[in-house]
Amino acid sequence: MLRLSARRCRRRTRCPGGCAARETAPGQRSSRLLLSGCLRSLHLSTVLLVALPTTGIGYLLLALLVGGESAGVPLPGETALITAGVLASQGKLSLTLVVLVAAAGAIVGDNFGYLLGRKGARRLLERPGRLEDIRRRFLRRGEEFFRRHGAKTVFLGRWLPFLRVTAAWLAGANHMPWPRFVFWNAAGGIAWATTVGLLAYFLGEAAFAALHAAGLVGLAVVAAAALAVLIWIRFRSKA
Repeated sequence: MLRLSARRCRRRTRCPGGCAARETAPGQRSSRLLLSGCLRSLHLSTVLLVALPTTGIGYLLLALLVGGESAGVPLPGETALITAGVLASQGKLSLTLVVLVAAAGAIVGDNFGYLLGRKGARRLLERPGRLEDIRRRFLRRGEEFFRRHGAKTVFLGRWLPFLRVTAAWLAGANHMPWPRFVFWNAAGGIAWATTVGLLAYFLGEAAFAALHAAGLVGLAVVAAAALAVLIWIRFRSKA
C-alpha cells in the first residue's frame, strides 16, 4: 500500500511530458523577455542586436540604426538604443560605449540629413513649376520659424518620433546657420543618448513602454501647437 502511494506521488510531481520541472535561469528569462519585446515591435534589426550583443557588430548596428534614423530614414533608432541599454544592464554591452556610439550616430546622421535638406530638398522646393508660389511661401515661413525656434526644434526634436527623423533636413532646407545647427544638434544628441540609455539601463524592459508613452504625449503636444499656428495664420490672412 505504501509503495502504491509513493508511485502516485511521483507521477503527480512529473510534468505532462514526463520530464522533471526545471526553472529558467534569471539571465535567460530576461533575454527571452527582451527578445519577445523586440519581436512584438516587429523590428528585425533590434532582434539582431539582441542576437549579436557581445561582438563589435552590436555597436556597429546601433550606430547604423541611430545614424540612419537621424538622417531621415524611418529606422528604429531609439528602439535600438533602448535595446542596447537593456543589454548593458545584463552585462552584455558597455553602457559607456552604448551612449557614446548612439550620440556619435545621432550627430553624424543629423549632419548628413542637414546636408540633404540644404542641397536636395531646398532645390526641389525652389524649382519652377506647379505650386511654385505655395512652395516658396512655405519656405519663407519655414525660414522665419527656424530663425525663432530652430534651436528648440533641433534640440527637443531628439525626443519626438516624427521630428527625430525630419528635424535635420528641415533645418537644412530652411537655411538654419550650420554652426548654430551643429551646436544644438550635438547638445541634443548627447543629452538624448545619455537619458534614453540610462533609462533603459535602470528600467529594463519597462523603458520601452515608458518612452513610447512619452513620445505619444510629445506628438500630441506638437500636433496641437501646429494646429494652433495654422489657425492663427489663417485668421491673420483673413484680417
